[in-house]
Amino acid sequence: MAKYELKTKVNDDDVMAFLNAVEPENRRLDALTIHELMTEITQVKGKMWGKSIVGFGKYSYTYASGHSGEWMAIGFSPRKQSLTLYIMPGFDKYEDLLNQLGKHKIGKSCLYINKLDDIDLKVLKMMIQQSYDFMMKK
Repeated sequence: MAKYELKTKVNDDDVMAFLNAVEPENRRLDALTIHELMTEITQVKGKMWGKSIVGFGKYSYTYASGHSGEWMAIGFSPRKQSLTLYIMPGFDKYEDLLNQLGKHKIGKSCLYINKLDDIDLKVLKMMIQQSYDFMMKK
């Protein structure tokens, strides 16, 4: 059996250089705000994961297949279409917070926000805190 290897890996690329190059300006400002918020909550320095994701903390996992690895505990990417936040435990626990958050979309572990003005930052902060705390207890 071939060993599965993730394409997106933590690296030493400069987080602030990446964030300061984000266009357009409103997306860059939102990304800088999320970076500040996640740094405050996690109390760790963000690291680049691949070329476009800023991750904070990490956890180890092992699948039933035996594949194991490490992944960020929480992170975000200022994508062109939306600001994408990686909420690793998914959203089953966050129904009440999602109902209070404001305009957003979700995927399995991704929270998509067009702009921070569309949401309640206090609610987002609670969601990030709870998600990070959960992942770091694993």
